[in-house]
Formats: sequence, structure tokens, C-alpha cells
Amino acid sequence: MSIESKNPFNNETLKTFEEDSEQQIKEKISRSQKAYKFWKEENFTHKKELMLKTAVLLRDRKEKYAQLMTSEMGKAKKEAISEIEKCALACEYYANNAEDFLADQALEVPNGQAYVAHDPIGIVLAVMPWNFPFWQVFRFAAPNLMAGNVGLLKHASNVPQCALAIQEVFEDAGFPKGCFQTLMISSSKVNMVLDDDRVKAATLTGSELAGSKVAERAGKNLKKTVLELGGSDPFIVLKDADIENAAKTGAKARMINNGQSCIAAKRFILEESIADKFLKIFQEELEKLKIGNPEDEDIDYGPMAREDLAKELEEQVQKSVEKGAKILIGGKRDKAFFEPTILTNVKAGMPAYEEELFGPVAVILIAKDENDAVKLANDSRFGLGGSLWTKDIEKAKKLVRKIDSGAVYINKLMASHPAVPFGGVKMSGYGRELSEAGIKEFINQKTIWID
Repeated sequence: MSIESKNPFNNETLKTFEEDSEQQIKEKISRSQKAYKFWKEENFTHKKELMLKTAVLLRDRKEKYAQLMTSEMGKAKKEAISEIEKCALACEYYANNAEDFLADQALEVPNGQAYVAHDPIGIVLAVMPWNFPFWQVFRFAAPNLMAGNVGLLKHASNVPQCALAIQEVFEDAGFPKGCFQTLMISSSKVNMVLDDDRVKAATLTGSELAGSKVAERAGKNLKKTVLELGGSDPFIVLKDADIENAAKTGAKARMINNGQSCIAAKRFILEESIADKFLKIFQEELEKLKIGNPEDEDIDYGPMAREDLAKELEEQVQKSVEKGAKILIGGKRDKAFFEPTILTNVKAGMPAYEEELFGPVAVILIAKDENDAVKLANDSRFGLGGSLWTKDIEKAKKLVRKIDSGAVYINKLMASHPAVPFGGVKMSGYGRELSEAGIKEFINQKTIWID
């Protein structure tokens, strides 16, 4: 079986790769295990030096790597460059903070001395998606390599060149071969990797179905998992908010990565009295966006990552319209391109209400008051992130406690950052990435007590 790298803008096949054989997979796992035996003993000073070198190389090569993303999954070039910058930031963050995060933690005990040591666990498998093909990987790789673990990457099959480039940049920075490797495999071979005793844990960012399959297999082998799955994030605007700022930010929040982001704002929950004002500005902002070749510097967005994804989104919109939803703007598809779309009159039972719309479609929901807004926000099987807009910060602090999600930002665009934990609840997964919480997910927190 072969793995294809294909440009979604023109459907051109860029490169074809042969899938790793079972023997090649075993050899890569053996190489990882060999690397782990000495990498776990490496001191923080040396690990920091290599991770900072990785950050330098990322910035030096940002044009090259951004072009890879644009070619393989259609990300606008300017967004792709920002993504590489963010990866460099994550490398620097963990290079500078990992040693403190993993320092021995003293415990108060009745007698003697006790503390918690933080030891690496070994090989961690990362099953990663195509939508942020560098960032999703680096937010796993940077903390785990600094912790003394080693990584195996099974990347999405439509971004194989990005996967190989990530391995390349770590090795060029000086990380020993085997510390981070790309597996060129399809999803059908993931179980084989999970079943190997030398692989100790797995992290996945992707769909509910993919997450449940990996969790099931890892659970069978008693291996820990972290899952970051779908999201249908609420963007709540109360009547006392700065409406213009909220609407302009909302347009950005919906169109991050052409709407192909788990934490893009998807459900816009508006208090009734300000809904029309918000929608007017919101619509104007979406209509300003330029669509075209994502390699052009002045283009805001290009195609979706694959034509089948655009077709799936189109079907969700059409089925919602059949059930009574109204298209305010957009709704049309041309191959892998999908217009920015606003759906109103959305009700329970429609795909637009119940499902994640992974593309440039905004769902508008009208709330009677702030309590109704929270109720609508929670009426979802997802719980990844969200944002709340109001000038009353004390009220906001109380309301966000009632929202079932892994994060809620107040008067701010929802976005991940190396310094804050990232992850969800409900069907959005479990566990955390980034910050101190993220580096400790795949660590043996070992209690030591001396009498």
C-alpha cells in the first residue's frame, strides 16, 4: 500500500511513499528502545541545548516548512508560517521550564523524608491529525523529549512530507537517531504498534472514532492514553459585551485554519437583544475574506484539506437546511473549496446542532438570557473549549464555572499556548497537553520515602 501526498488546491500528486512493512515497524521500535536506554539518562543541560537548537532551525526553515503545509493540506501560507513560529515557541518553553517542572517534589510525612521523583516511561506513540501538521506534533514531542521519553509518530496519511520534515529537524538539531521517528503507516497498523510491549503509552488527536479505537486497544494492553478529540466550541456573546470586538474576533475564531480546528468557535450563542447587531458585523467580516491559492500572500484561506471533507461538510449543511436551518451567507462548495457560511434557525436534531462542523460554517443560536446561553453551551456532547464575551468580569468568572469544557476564555480568542493546559471533557477526550500538566502525563510519578 502507498501513502500519497496530494495538493488539495489543484489535486496534483506531489509524492508517493511506500508504507512501512511489519519488519520495518519492528526495526523502528527497536531503534526507539535502544535510543531510550541512553536518552532517559541524558542531563537537562544537553536536552535543553538540543531543543533550543530545534527552535532555531524551525525559524530558519519556516518558509520551507510552511510551504510543505500549504502544499499538502492547503493551509494559507501566512497561517503556516505562524504555525512554525508557534512550534519554535513550544520548544523554547519546554527547554527553559522542563527541569523545574520535573524537579523532585517534597512531601510532608510523619517521619523521615519523602518526595516524588518524575521518571520517563519510554516509547510514546503519537497518532496525529492533518489540520495543524507541525503544531500538533510539537506540542507532544517537545515536552516528552525533554522528559526523557522517545517518540514514534503515526501522522495523518495526507501529510507524510510534514511528518518526515519533523523527524528531520529533530535529527538535524542533534537529537540522537531513534529519539523521534516517523512511522509511514496507515491506521490499520496502529494496533500492531500498541501491542508491542516496548511502547508504553499513546496520545491521539483526532476523531471520536479514532480516539475510541486507540483507547480500546491501549486499554487492552493497560497502557495510558491522552485523547484530544472533536469540539463544537461555544462563542457566547452577552448583551453587555463589546459587540464590535466580539463579532470581529468571532470571525477570526471561526475561520482559523479555514475552520478546520477543534477549538475554532463553531456555535455562536447570542443574547437576543444584540443578535442582529452582532450578525451584521460578523457577516461583513466574513465577506471581506479572500479565497484562492493558499500560496498567495494576500489570500486569507484556500481549499479545505481534502475534497471529501468539503463534501461531508456540504452534506451536514444541506441536511440541516432540509430540517429548517437557514443559510444567511455562503453554503456553496467548489471541489475542495467551501464558502464561509452562516447558518441561522438551527435547532436540536439538526447536524449543525448535534455534530461538529469541521470547516468554515458558523452556527447561530439565540439565547433568552445569560442562563439560557450557558444551557445552550452545555447542550453538546463536546467539551473542549469556548469563550464568553461580557464587560462584567465578575459575572463572567461565575458563569464560566458553569460551562462544561476543558477551557473557557473571557473576552479572548480561544487558542492554545505552551504555558496553559489544553484538553477537553465529555466526548472531546481526556488528559492534558502543554504547560506543566502536559509534561507530566507520560511520567512515572514515583514516591520515595526515606526513614
